[in-house]
Amino acid sequence: MMRGPNLSEWALKHQTLVLFFMLLIAAAGVMSYFELGRAEDPAFTFRGMVINVIWPGATAREMEQQVTDRIEKKLQETPGLEHVRSFSKPGEAFIFVFLRDNVDPATVPNSWYQVRKKLADIKHTLPSDVIGPFFNDEFGDTFGNIYALTADGFSQADLRVYAEKARQELLRVPDVAKVELLGVQPEKVYIELSDAKLATLGLDPGLIISTLQSQNVMTSAGDVVTDANRVYLRVTGNFESVENIREIGIRANNRIFRLGDIARIHRGYADPPGVRMRFKGEDAVGVAVSMQPGGDILKLGERLDAAWLRVQAGLPIGVDVHRVSDQPAVVKTSVNEFMRTLAEAVAIVLIVSFFSLGLRTGLVVALSIPLVLLAVFLFMRIAGIDLQKISLGALIIALGLLVDDAIIAVEMMKLKLEQGWDRVRAATFAYTSTAFPMLTGTLITAAGFLPVGLAKSAAGEYTFGIFAVVGIALMVSWVVAVVFTPYIGYKLLPENLADSHHGHEVYDTPFYTRFRALVGWCVQHRRIVITATIVAFVMAVLGFKFVQQQFFPDSTRPEIIVDLWLPEGSSHVATDAQARKLEAILKTDPRVENYVAYLGGGSSRFVLVLDQQMPNTNLVEFVVLAKSLKDRESLINDLREKFVSDFPGVRARAARLPNGPPVGYPVQFRVMGYDPDKVCEYATEVADIMRANPNTLDVNYDWYEKTKVVRLEVDQDKARTLGVSTQQLSQNLRTLLTGLPITQYRENDQLIDIVARTTDVERGNLSRLKDINIHVGQGRFVPLSQVARIRYEAEDGLIWRRDRLPTITVRSDIPDHVQAPDVTMQIDPLLQAIRDKMPPGYRIEIGGSLGESVKSQASINAGMPMMIAVIVTLLMLQLQSFSRMTLTLLTAPLGLIGVTVFLLLFRQPFGFVAMLGVIALAGMIMRNSVILVDQIEQDIAEGITPWEAIIGSAVRRFRPIMLTALAAILAMIPLARSVFWGPMAVAIMGGLLVATVLTLLVLPAMYAAWFKVRRPAH
Repeated sequence: MMRGPNLSEWALKHQTLVLFFMLLIAAAGVMSYFELGRAEDPAFTFRGMVINVIWPGATAREMEQQVTDRIEKKLQETPGLEHVRSFSKPGEAFIFVFLRDNVDPATVPNSWYQVRKKLADIKHTLPSDVIGPFFNDEFGDTFGNIYALTADGFSQADLRVYAEKARQELLRVPDVAKVELLGVQPEKVYIELSDAKLATLGLDPGLIISTLQSQNVMTSAGDVVTDANRVYLRVTGNFESVENIREIGIRANNRIFRLGDIARIHRGYADPPGVRMRFKGEDAVGVAVSMQPGGDILKLGERLDAAWLRVQAGLPIGVDVHRVSDQPAVVKTSVNEFMRTLAEAVAIVLIVSFFSLGLRTGLVVALSIPLVLLAVFLFMRIAGIDLQKISLGALIIALGLLVDDAIIAVEMMKLKLEQGWDRVRAATFAYTSTAFPMLTGTLITAAGFLPVGLAKSAAGEYTFGIFAVVGIALMVSWVVAVVFTPYIGYKLLPENLADSHHGHEVYDTPFYTRFRALVGWCVQHRRIVITATIVAFVMAVLGFKFVQQQFFPDSTRPEIIVDLWLPEGSSHVATDAQARKLEAILKTDPRVENYVAYLGGGSSRFVLVLDQQMPNTNLVEFVVLAKSLKDRESLINDLREKFVSDFPGVRARAARLPNGPPVGYPVQFRVMGYDPDKVCEYATEVADIMRANPNTLDVNYDWYEKTKVVRLEVDQDKARTLGVSTQQLSQNLRTLLTGLPITQYRENDQLIDIVARTTDVERGNLSRLKDINIHVGQGRFVPLSQVARIRYEAEDGLIWRRDRLPTITVRSDIPDHVQAPDVTMQIDPLLQAIRDKMPPGYRIEIGGSLGESVKSQASINAGMPMMIAVIVTLLMLQLQSFSRMTLTLLTAPLGLIGVTVFLLLFRQPFGFVAMLGVIALAGMIMRNSVILVDQIEQDIAEGITPWEAIIGSAVRRFRPIMLTALAAILAMIPLARSVFWGPMAVAIMGGLLVATVLTLLVLPAMYAAWFKVRRPAH
């Protein structure tokens, strides 16, 4: 019994006020719905930072030992650090710092400040000519809108200018956070000097360099101060055009040479280039736009469209703007699809209500649903929860639960009206008899989602909206059931329902008679029933191992991510050739809407869950947009076949976008140890075992290959005799072959490097390396072969580390009909033989989907004690008996029987989201158990015999329990079509269906067995 003020009675005494609040909530809810932010995915804190360090001339091994290791050692002091990963390659290293998932998002910026401070403290310990470190703590920023500018007859520099103007316009758009340009190639002015010509003329390259530097230097000439003015002096001579550079006079050997006569001087772009962008085979400059947190992506899309119309009005004919990534369109489609699903679920719940309760009674429930939903929208707006994949799915899950209290309240009211009570008494009775059990049950159901709310992991943060939205909906539904539903029922239900029903005759129908007999049989044969239930539960546990396991399913977005990895050390020319080969294939494919290629690196993060790639000369990443999901699937299969036949020597991968936190390859094993050579040996053995598994595709390593190098063994005695040091020789070769920035040409807002190098023919010919002329001073040159012996070798082109240990990750894809955790668990036991022979300090770790799933599962498990404590406390408050509390808790696992059967029957995998549903299912089951046990106790307290109380309570609670369960189960049907939510929906449907039947049949038998209830003798 609910003691204290009767809220239902208060509502009927203040009907005008209640109506006012209903209208106020409805109006506020409608306004809130239109003000809610729209997004594709829920925001979660990206607890990662990227650090870039450059050391020109260093090998990958030197980079690792002298730079990367020192930085990693200091980074291990970072508060909240989870792990440090890095890769070192010749002349450059990238270090990735990851914080633990339980680090408070509010403290993450301070952690990045600590990283900067700690590395500043050790900067003096790094080699003197190290450049950096450079920090990127905005690595997780999502650029949902990406555009490509292409032009016919315009240069890349012209495109950059137009893109900069577009950037300025877009930054003025409300809700725009950042605008970045992609694929921009820095301009250079090249002075190409033939080493043969320099040797013939006896020209010192250093003289040319010093002449250019001294003439173009920015130096103050002072000023003149008069009685009235201060006049600045400006000295001419700075370069104002490329022609100025050509006209420079170089004095040597008592002669003056015009620089343009002895060198080819021209304007060009960085060589080798940085990350380039091509849209459908055309060179492009990208414009990437990110949204402010909490913004509405749909409104942003409209504003961006208007801004681009203004931009395009100012573009010359021939410059075209293309959409590469259109997140507003994706979100609009997704939101509309979910709203249709929500409408279908509402319709199903209404049909259940009308069919089961009748027109008027069903209408009471029907009016409660929009009121609860609108109140939920209001609280979502207050809590800052956007409409996105997780919150919309949670709304549909909540829909089947939020009608429970209203159904129980109106069903009780209808029952009392059928028994001849007046409307006021009938409307207020539900509060006194069921309000507290309903509140307990509502809180228990909400507590079932508590582990999601407490989970400290990326996956937990990603799915937090399930807990928040369902929790809000459940609490609001209870308030509506005890305040607004009685008012609506009072207005809509007639008082003459007793004309056709008298007293307990409601339960004297043939159906209830048969059901009473069934419950009586179960109570009488309690041992058989309980034993059968235990056997079914054990079989479900054993059968669960046949259910496929997964982390998160693939996304339903139509994009395909294609990565082409060339051998380590490949040039940008080779990379470009492979990119053009794939572009030719995609160009004529009718299934392709468009495609964009990023040469020398990966795409910007156009969706939160993208596994973003770092700059690598040997990488091309394509984002291919298929016209439909059907086209996407057939295109992936065809591309995989093409890669095998047409792309020899290229590691090519076509993959769908993931759902949830990115993991890269689904199956991964990390081989770690101190000695890189031993790590390579063990990694080879791991790869052999993985290849033997029929469910792995394209087993590969994240690093293993050597890269080609030319080692110059300098004859130091001869070099000293000629007056050449190792440093001078290296600088000389770098100037001739790679190019040496010597000064800068200033043009408007651009600083353009002036780079000295040798000619194309002399640079690109490895066979004539020995004949390159090296300046040895005083206008004298000697061939390189006179001071150095040339030897061809191979060295590490890339070294990956994790927590300061060299680490090779052996990875693979999987066929579509299997799940990554299952394949990983098939392989892992076979690796034990390798683990057993590893010396101390070496190990094999599981990564990929299973590794992330275990980490996320651990975060959920960490919240389980709190969930159990809350549920047990609520049960004790309601039942005030250890026996009855234990009895109720024992019904919680019964849902697993239905979960296993339905997942196997519908061939659905059990993933992270389904696991959350199964945990929450326990709360839903116990909610029904609480209501039934409480009814039994009330009947016994009124003097009814325990036997009759058990059977009678099951009969009387059949309709509300079954109705609420059916509403929850059937509301899941539209959600079952979803790739993301389908497994959870199927699990809840199966578990709740079986558990509800068992609650009505097995719980009475368990109660009778526990309390040793005997059938009365009469």
